[in-house]
Amino acid sequence: MAKNVLGTELQACSFNPKTGVFRDGYCSYTKQDPGLHIVAAQVTQGFLEWNKARGNDLITPKPEWQFIGLQAGDWWCICMGVWLRSREAGHPLKLKLEACHEKMLDYLDLEELKAFAV
Repeated sequence: MAKNVLGTELQACSFNPKTGVFRDGYCSYTKQDPGLHIVAAQVTQGFLEWNKARGNDLITPKPEWQFIGLQAGDWWCICMGVWLRSREAGHPLKLKLEACHEKMLDYLDLEELKAFAV
């Protein structure tokens, strides 16, 4: 059973849109995911535009990937490194701690994460 940063059972991040490295709604950790999509974050318009400018367009729907595109306010499992860089770039995202995989604690302590909790 996967655990979240609070030490309890990992909860879902989002089923609509369906997120996660396995597109099962969970920010699961797997060694096969070099991006570490373990961060359950609520995206903002500023973040989406910043991310698109960096070459990762999460706004435009891609039906061939069954991806409807994100809008501000959506919950999404984003890469650990992207979350850290977006915060440094002035686009800090709120976190759903119950849905953030415990692997995040390898990078930040729980008290720091709590500052971004919804």
